[in-house]
Amino acid sequence: MRPWFETVVIPPDRSWLLFDRQLPDFPFNWHYHPEFELTLTLNSEGMRFVGDHTEHYGDGDLVLLGPNLPHAWQSSRTVDGPTHRALVCWFTEAWITALVDLTPELGPLRGLLDASRSGAVFSAEARTVAMRQLLALVGATPERQWLGLIETLLTLCADPARASLATSAITPIGNSRERMRLSQVLDWLNAHYAEPVDVQQLAALAHVSISQLQRLFKRSTRMSISAYVAQRRIGHACALLAQGVLAVAQVGERVGYHDPAYFTRQFSAAKGCTPSAYRRLFGSATPRCPQA
Repeated sequence: MRPWFETVVIPPDRSWLLFDRQLPDFPFNWHYHPEFELTLTLNSEGMRFVGDHTEHYGDGDLVLLGPNLPHAWQSSRTVDGPTHRALVCWFTEAWITALVDLTPELGPLRGLLDASRSGAVFSAEARTVAMRQLLALVGATPERQWLGLIETLLTLCADPARASLATSAITPIGNSRERMRLSQVLDWLNAHYAEPVDVQQLAALAHVSISQLQRLFKRSTRMSISAYVAQRRIGHACALLAQGVLAVAQVGERVGYHDPAYFTRQFSAAKGCTPSAYRRLFGSATPRCPQA
């Protein structure tokens, strides 16, 4: 299923939009929009889909999603009572970028906004503070809501345990020569990960030995070259499966797995369910995939 484009209308007399969604269930609604979205989910459990990432969510789940990042929630049950609730904050990239550029004290938000482009999820400690801040916005005056959103974002940007959701590009670390070498390798892998990967060829591209490349790659990405390739392949496979256009075997071929059985094993190891089961998540009423 291709994500559909959602139009978010922010009133002309507001910088951003707060929506208190209360429903008997959250049906699967695979969509995207150009605005940033901060969503606090309350009294609800189910599955959360962000880009190529899928996992269970629970009461108090909090995520920040960057512009044009496909996402959906699919509830399975409430914690107490009949109503699922989500506090949703939408704000435009133009507004938050201009605000940060004009306000030096808000500089720390840049890292948070960058992280949100692949989806950011937060620690229990940060969620506890942010939940209190966000709940205080309901019924507050517009000026208090404005201040409250900024306060919440500052709380979240200080969370050291913040984690990414969808597959995203790796930023090389090290000195300038190491960054240049690793960037060359990453550029090649990101363009050719569906092809056979020859580590010796990659080492030659970076002008280092195989062992040097493996150490450099592991230090910067915290994973091996083969694990990185698998991550990119499975991430691409998730996106193709969600679109529902290609057969499962064709998806495997497209991302570099020419043996359907091997593709299924690799996918299941990464996502906790088969490619076919993952595809059904995008058309079923009840989630079946047990883990991300």
